[in-house]
Amino acid sequence: MPKIKTHSSSKKRFSKTGNGKVKMSHASRSHRLVSKSKKARKHHRLDAYASSANEATIKKLIPYK
Repeated sequence: MPKIKTHSSSKKRFSKTGNGKVKMSHASRSHRLVSKSKKARKHHRLDAYASSANEATIKKLIPYK
């Protein structure tokens, strides 16, 4: 069975947890934080997980991670 190529941008953005979920970071976190509310900034610090609808697609892109 040949190896599957890993999608380069996906391996930088997603990782798999021990339970098999796909972990990712929140969007809108890098700049213009002054105009965002404190609640929004605090919420974006927490872990984010991909939805079950997108999970299978992402797992195909990062088969060995």
